[in-house]
Amino acid sequence: MWRFFASSLVLFLLMCSCFSSAVSSSLYSSSCLLQGQFHLNGMHKTGDVVLGGLFGIHFFSTYPDLSFTSEPQQPICHGFHISGFRQAQTMAFAIDEINRNSNLLPNVTLGYSLYDNCVQLGVGFRAALSVASGREEQVILHDTCVGTPPVLGIVGDSSSTRSIAISSVLGLYRVPTVSYFATCSCLSDRQMFPSFFRTIPSDAFQVHAIIQILKHFGWTWAGLLISDNDYGVHAASSFQSDLGPSGGGCLAYTEILPADGDQSELKRIVDVMKNSTAHVVIVFANQGHVINLMEEVVRQNVTGLQWIASESWTSAAVLQTPRLMPYLGGTLGIAIRRGEIAGLRDFLLQIRPDLHHNNSYENSMVNQFWEHTFQCRFAPPPAGWVEAGGALCTGQEDLESVETEFLDISNLRPEYNVYKAVYALAYALDNMLRCEPGRGPFSGHSCGNLQRLEPWQLVYYLEKVNFTTSSGDQVSFDENGDVLPIYDIMNWQWLPDGRTKVQTVGEVKKSAFKGEELTLDEDKIFWKFESKEPPRSVCSESCPPGTRVARKKGEPECCFDCIPCSDGKISNKTDSMECTSCPEDFWSSPQRDYCVPKKTEFLSYHESLGICLTATSLLGTFICAVVLGIFIYYRRTPIVRANNSGLSFQLLLSLKLCFLCSLLFIGRPRPWTCQLRHAAFGISFVLCVSCILVKTMVVLAVFKASKPGGEASLKWFGAVQQRGTVLVLTSVQAVICTVWIVSSSPAPHKNTQYHNDKVVYECIVGSTVGFAVLLGYIGLLAILSFLLAFLARNLPDSFNEAKLITFSMLIFCAVWVTFVPAYISSPGKYADAVEAFAILASSFGLLVALFGPKCYIILLRPERNTKKAIMGRGT
Repeated sequence: MWRFFASSLVLFLLMCSCFSSAVSSSLYSSSCLLQGQFHLNGMHKTGDVVLGGLFGIHFFSTYPDLSFTSEPQQPICHGFHISGFRQAQTMAFAIDEINRNSNLLPNVTLGYSLYDNCVQLGVGFRAALSVASGREEQVILHDTCVGTPPVLGIVGDSSSTRSIAISSVLGLYRVPTVSYFATCSCLSDRQMFPSFFRTIPSDAFQVHAIIQILKHFGWTWAGLLISDNDYGVHAASSFQSDLGPSGGGCLAYTEILPADGDQSELKRIVDVMKNSTAHVVIVFANQGHVINLMEEVVRQNVTGLQWIASESWTSAAVLQTPRLMPYLGGTLGIAIRRGEIAGLRDFLLQIRPDLHHNNSYENSMVNQFWEHTFQCRFAPPPAGWVEAGGALCTGQEDLESVETEFLDISNLRPEYNVYKAVYALAYALDNMLRCEPGRGPFSGHSCGNLQRLEPWQLVYYLEKVNFTTSSGDQVSFDENGDVLPIYDIMNWQWLPDGRTKVQTVGEVKKSAFKGEELTLDEDKIFWKFESKEPPRSVCSESCPPGTRVARKKGEPECCFDCIPCSDGKISNKTDSMECTSCPEDFWSSPQRDYCVPKKTEFLSYHESLGICLTATSLLGTFICAVVLGIFIYYRRTPIVRANNSGLSFQLLLSLKLCFLCSLLFIGRPRPWTCQLRHAAFGISFVLCVSCILVKTMVVLAVFKASKPGGEASLKWFGAVQQRGTVLVLTSVQAVICTVWIVSSSPAPHKNTQYHNDKVVYECIVGSTVGFAVLLGYIGLLAILSFLLAFLARNLPDSFNEAKLITFSMLIFCAVWVTFVPAYISSPGKYADAVEAFAILASSFGLLVALFGPKCYIILLRPERNTKKAIMGRGT
């Protein structure tokens, strides 16, 4: 590529240089002579201002042998390209239309110099240099050195590679170049290409457009095939940098299609495609590369692939054949925006060959088109043409009488970009000529004019240009010289009758306010697969909610495993990168896709354990009430009177409170129940044990009073003293409870430590010391009662209640000694159940041990409920 660039640059420097000869007078020559001319196919029209154009009129070029033993011959172009010629005619039409428009460039006539680049860098560069240097063989140098440049701007080139080379040189002189088909994102570099503009979106946006399609259909795993030139290489770079962040996709492979059609390399590439799990293939290459590729695809019969075409081959009719459509049917492609150009067809019908310049390269384009279309030759024909039966062209042939794609203006895409490029240059020139002296943008507020026009002045206005075409499309350039991007999305449809159709199914565009927008009409899309649905193309299926993505080491980010979220964590969207923890009061659902409120656990009235404890508590309370009733009813009987009826009544009442306080341990803990349960429990039991202690002390006092000289001991244990002692002992516990509640009150607590999926509602004691003092005080009184009762166990039978007290205290102490380790080791609601059970067990122990024998005598052995029987037990 750069070999042609270097050689052409040398020629350019020689073309307009003033040369010296051995003759001394030549040193003062006042003219420049062209050292040589390139024989290029062209088409020209004079005007006040001339615009240049570079178009691919021929597909191929042949270079002669460069032996340099004689003057090198010019390259020969062949393989006429109808579309390229139509693009050139579109530029001619646009200039003709502008010249007829009195509102645009009035009093200025535009001309043109259009050249054929033969789709080759060397020829294209020669054409660009010819446009820039003008057509005059000799230029007379005036003293003022003023005048209009040979060309004001150039429309072209169509190739990114050629545009890079041409703009690198012409950009040094700030000659504005507006390309209609060069898409390489590298051309957006304003430092390297300061005067380059284009009416086709950059490949950077084309890549984003394709990524939008991939994202829309969920294709995260695709292969990429590129051409071995700037067009493909820069596209591959954009895909690799943008595909992941923009669309969450990955490239399964990236292969470079050989420019020379190397069969072994194509076979290797197709093998890679066959062995890959990617069902979507993006081909970012020129039409010629795709033709070679599809030959190998057909040879290996590779089917089941969804092709995505770049704009360079989306509309290639040569690929839309019955032989290739079984493979390429359903292809989605990016296409240049289609536009309507009113009057173009009539203009094309009016073209006629130039019979006077048949052998000249200057205006050979139309003649070559005419010969290609009508299969004739202009006079003089090549040797043997007439003898072989060939026809001679008259120039009067009718274009409408032949079937040619030249007149098909139903799908104007590159032509529409050419049309916009010409108008952009025209509007820029018009704005410059409308500049008011003294208010211009240049030094000293000056304006540009045709007599002293500098190319860089037009670049200034080209950057500011903003107009709307007759099709309603707005044309303006951003700071990089790129046009407002918009693409049509095409679909290759294989109709039932065997015909093919390239259908527009959507568009993708970028606006300043909404960013990139993709619009697709999926009902219009033809899918070649049996399901008639878009294929799946992923390396790993999406991770459903309830799982997270786990990257596979050493593989692309689209290849991953789905790991279920752990307990207590969820993911509520597809392909979540991490699982999030549920709030404290919530737990993960069985599917781990949402948080559910944790189950609440406490000793409830509705569960079997709570029901049993409640029933037991009420039963104990009922029994106490029955026993109390019995004792009241039989209060005048000897056995009731002998067992200190007043304390017995008080004891039964305290036992009822003990039974009832166990209910505070059942149900959802609340602040008042947490505070009351331990206080009620502590005070009730102290009241109960105080009564027993006083009864024991009374038994001992009575026994002592029965002995000589012991009568004085009874005066300390009268009824008032007994009640006072119970009150004082109980008051001590009340003070303990009050201090405990005020200083560090028990409170409800949501415990999430016992069970991950449950919230255990419990009462925390607040102060462990306070709880220990409460229990310790009860234990102290109980032990004291037990010791006194134990000492009095061998008293005469008439006073054998001490034995019952001893037994009841033994049960009481055993229950509460067992309670401590059981309570500490029981989690959650079971701790409350253990405490309630201990209260009920100890209460029943006291009730049965103290009042069971008495009730037995009262109810079943009334003959023993006499004073004689009671007093006579000891004999």
